[in-house]
Amino acid sequence: MARATKEQSEITARRIREVATTLFTERGYASVGLEEVAAAAQVTRGAVYHHYRNKQALFEAVAAAAQQRVAAAVTTAAEAAGDPWDGFVAGCRAFLVASVTDTHRRILLLDAPAVMGWNTWRDQDAAASGHHLAEAVAGLAASGHLRVTSPAATAALLSGAMNEGALHIAGARDRAAALDATWADLVRLLDGLRTPR
Repeated sequence: MARATKEQSEITARRIREVATTLFTERGYASVGLEEVAAAAQVTRGAVYHHYRNKQALFEAVAAAAQQRVAAAVTTAAEAAGDPWDGFVAGCRAFLVASVTDTHRRILLLDAPAVMGWNTWRDQDAAASGHHLAEAVAGLAASGHLRVTSPAATAALLSGAMNEGALHIAGARDRAAALDATWADLVRLLDGLRTPR
């Protein structure tokens, strides 16, 4: 019985989060009330508060789930490549593409830094895509594919560059053109770190 109750609770929490994701994506954090989330999820307002102590906590859960989806896109792209370097490059491109999709752009790039604060936003990124980036850089450095002094510092620099690149793309009028231009320059940056063959 307790297990069924726990599973039902998790289903309810996920439904609330999914509904909130849709509303935050369509209208932004400031324009969404918890009453609307509860009504759209077909639960009471008390149920929303039971799972998420306030609107910001709900948003943080939504953002964390979005970060994990971006990280999954990175992993999928990297694993599909046949070579460690190609996988690294494919993962970097997947990060940019996934971050600026309509589902993630407003939540992760426009609202999250302001709503959650810079440190929480960075912590979520580090726990998701940033973790994969650090592992990839360390592995490439150890195998001789990258010529870097510090893999940790290099991962931090690349994370900053890609997050700023994603923010740049997200704010552009022509996001497709901005993605193409940002990606072209990021490839040059990555190639500059590669060990000559």
